[in-house]
Amino acid sequence: MTGRATGWRNACGGLLLMLVGCAMTRPPPALSSATDDASWKEVVPVGTTRYRLALGEVSSGGTPFRRATPVYPPELLVGCPSPQEVPALLIVDEAGKVGEVRVADEARADTGRRAFIAAVRVAARRWQFNPLTINRWAADADGNSHMVDSGARPFSLTYVFRFECHAGKATVSAAAAKP
Repeated sequence: MTGRATGWRNACGGLLLMLVGCAMTRPPPALSSATDDASWKEVVPVGTTRYRLALGEVSSGGTPFRRATPVYPPELLVGCPSPQEVPALLIVDEAGKVGEVRVADEARADTGRRAFIAAVRVAARRWQFNPLTINRWAADADGNSHMVDSGARPFSLTYVFRFECHAGKATVSAAAAKP
């Protein structure tokens, strides 16, 4: 009976580990903001490097739980310029806080575009993410699996913020890159 119980427990533990691994590797669903006129969706540019998980490693987290909508620059609202898209790389530390926001070609941007970039930077620095955690699992001599170690890792995500103006009314949205 002990052999059966151990076999059953090992089978259940293995199945649970496989299910957890499947749940953790699916891309996150599109996110929606419940406030203002903004919507959020993740994007991943071609060539983005990702953590490679070894056999027995499972990742979790890395998802935003607090987002702030960028404010349309009020000084540009009167002129109602054409829609602007600002791609921004959010660099997130081990605690899930955005520590840096990088925008390509910022140095060559004109004054109007710099206002949009500044609005993105202010809002994105207020975002918070669940820390990206990588757990390593192993099996002992009896086939029982257990966590060997766990650690939080920094990561980055690219979001494209879109600013639009229609008849003097502003809308802002963000999309993050998908593979």
